[in-house]
Amino acid sequence: MPAKVGLQSVLDHAVAGERVTPEEALELYRNAPLHALGQAADAIRRRRYAGIEHIATYIIERNINYTNVCVTACKFCAFYAPPKSDKGWTRDLDDILRRCAETVQLGGTQIMFQGGHHPDFGVEYYEKHFAAIKKQFPQLVIHSLGASEVEHMAKVSGVSVEEAIRRIHAAGLDSFAGAGAELLPERPRKAIAPLKESGERWLEIMEMAHRLGVESTSTMLMGTGETNAERIEHLRMIRDVQDRTGGFRAFIPYTYQPENNHLRGQTQATIFEYLRMIAIARIFLDNVAHIQGSWLTVGKEAGQLSLHYGADDLGSVMLEENVVSSAGAKHRSNLMELIHLIRTAERVPAQRTTTYEHLVVHDDPANDPVDKHVVSHLSSTAIEGGTAHPELKLIDAE
Repeated sequence: MPAKVGLQSVLDHAVAGERVTPEEALELYRNAPLHALGQAADAIRRRRYAGIEHIATYIIERNINYTNVCVTACKFCAFYAPPKSDKGWTRDLDDILRRCAETVQLGGTQIMFQGGHHPDFGVEYYEKHFAAIKKQFPQLVIHSLGASEVEHMAKVSGVSVEEAIRRIHAAGLDSFAGAGAELLPERPRKAIAPLKESGERWLEIMEMAHRLGVESTSTMLMGTGETNAERIEHLRMIRDVQDRTGGFRAFIPYTYQPENNHLRGQTQATIFEYLRMIAIARIFLDNVAHIQGSWLTVGKEAGQLSLHYGADDLGSVMLEENVVSSAGAKHRSNLMELIHLIRTAERVPAQRTTTYEHLVVHDDPANDPVDKHVVSHLSSTAIEGGTAHPELKLIDAE
């Protein structure tokens, strides 16, 4: 009983605006009653968003996977193909531009441009593609890549990481998607991604980007065998950088998917562990504005529950996604369903921009969208039925 009283005191202090230490966060994550944890996280969310606390956001976007060729060979990944493999592929620029056109036509505002660490793709490749996208579709935000891709492209081109960031930003990159964070502490990172840069280096590159005016999100991959203490250490590492730069717009934990990869599902995170992480992130990351629920990996019901555990955003109608889907994430949704999930969580849905401004607030159900074309995975190599709608008349990419 005294331990629970002590944990409640920590929660009460957090709700009042006091900072939680890593040691306290670990104790809360391990031992705080789930309901009390969620209550505190939701109270902190409501305080942060006083006046608009009734709103939960979503975005319409597309993850254009431009290649699956990769030299990194992460053990949790079911998407990549080694160089020279007959399973490798790369999309040409015309194909990419057609996908951008379809995104605009379906009301999408954001492109995530992600693929493998292709041995031949340096800074020049990304400059060419980002510039072409921005020229034809200036309304699309390019929220893409992460520190790992930047480190790789800089090596391929023989330039500094700083130069690589400056050049792709000038070509059209708006912000980094926080890709490649996985797990930042040394032991679990080496266990699942031994060929990637260290977690410290990932953060150094993100900090450099923030100082160059390129903001980002931050992520965490849960369930590959990391300890609870390593999960909290991951949060601490992010919070320390955020104290210096303020450049992380959001934190997005998601769960490891066990199909078609070397880990073979030996360890996985439960829904309860995921919800506890959403709550702890809201409580501990007091300097990160947005916490996003990941219905794509945990399912729509758990994603909806995350809105009661501190999340203020339910992610996206992801028009295309191949990476986590290749590893077994088969959850699909559509715009009308996502709005329904938010509303039945007793929140008012709002479509947002990449920087979280509200584009459309769905405050009257009578005016909700009815477009059945706006579905997740309308184009996917990993989910059956995920093919582009033939009835859409795409804008000519020429």
